Amino acid sequence: MRLLPLTLKSAWNRRLSLSLTILSIAISVMLLLGVDQVRKEAKRNFINTISQTDLIVGARSGPLNLLLYSVFRIGNATNNLSWQSFEEISTHPKVKWAIPLSLGDSHRGFRVLGTNQDYFKHYKFGGKRHIELAEGKVFDHVYEAVLGATVANQLNYKLGDNIVLSHGLSSARFADHDDKPFRVIGILKKTGTPVDRTVHVPLEGISAIHIDWQSGSRSPLRLNAEQTLNMNLKPKEITAFMLGLKKRIQTFRVQREINNYDQEPLLAILPGATLSTLWGLLSNFETILLVISAFVLVAGLIGMLTTIISSLNERRREMAILRAIGAHPYHILLLFLLETLIIASLGILMGVILLYSMLIAVNPLIVDWIGISLQITFLDWQQLTLLAVILVVAILISLIPGIIAYRHSLQDGLMLRL
Repeated sequence: MRLLPLTLKSAWNRRLSLSLTILSIAISVMLLLGVDQVRKEAKRNFINTISQTDLIVGARSGPLNLLLYSVFRIGNATNNLSWQSFEEISTHPKVKWAIPLSLGDSHRGFRVLGTNQDYFKHYKFGGKRHIELAEGKVFDHVYEAVLGATVANQLNYKLGDNIVLSHGLSSARFADHDDKPFRVIGILKKTGTPVDRTVHVPLEGISAIHIDWQSGSRSPLRLNAEQTLNMNLKPKEITAFMLGLKKRIQTFRVQREINNYDQEPLLAILPGATLSTLWGLLSNFETILLVISAFVLVAGLIGMLTTIISSLNERRREMAILRAIGAHPYHILLLFLLETLIIASLGILMGVILLYSMLIAVNPLIVDWIGISLQITFLDWQQLTLLAVILVVAILISLIPGIIAYRHSLQDGLMLRL
């Protein structure tokens, strides 16, 4: 018996209900794969927030705390480290480059980072991507600032605007360094990292705005911006610094030397390893997303089962006629299996098409909004395995209506019911 033509003709007679079932499965598959894709891309972008940096050094505390305030601008350092220690370690024979970081101030809710021009030369993210300017140039004067893309967009800043930094994270007017404004000299391209939410100024600028401050408040003897330029603005201490080594194989040896540094207690961490540890703490969030998507898929499969079962009464005469013309009972079972296989396969195929259509459509928007580019690649083996499992589960579910139809007798199917 030719089951495929019979299955297709039967499905065509119920094309409206089956089309809705296929659509529900497609949407479920799209959501499940979409969440998995976003989860993997979020992890990739998270891990690539900083790259090609061998060590991050700060005052001795916890590795996660050092990573959070130096890379993600979250929280504060328990202590600063001396400029002398930075100079000594940065001239180590195994060190190729060093980037000083001075944190603690803010501007209208955004963190301020004091650094030097090496930051723009050596800081990398997303593998080997350098920070790039959208417009303007890198600062070369004490009172110049380079803004992250988000800072410039949200606060509507443009080149040449003056900005006032605030002492600490306070937004109170008495904490403003309003006597020493900075001029916006450059705006960075989006990176999808905390760089976008950072105001970058020279280390000398950080020293200048604090030169007449003591213990968190202004000194009675105030110095204006011009007077400050004539003073020694070399920093006495910084918050942390990043290191790039000449040979990566020497990373653990240099890390051990820094952790045993006898001038002051320091901590050196490997940013990649610490990022992986931090992401591991966020794994519950991944699990929740996948569970929600799985429930959506289960709802779609249950909808398919409900549609097939609800059509059984309408199809009992059809089954009985097939039996009457010589169909074996297992033919009836195979008929339902084949129908479910077609429905599930079309749903999966449409779901994959919807997924890639959505990724292509929203990727430019995501890049524009948050600076993250979703890599559009072919389904990996885990996702293909997941689709195969969905297909198998759908076929197993079809056994329920198939067995029910299998047990219907010829006489029951032909009997008129009043």
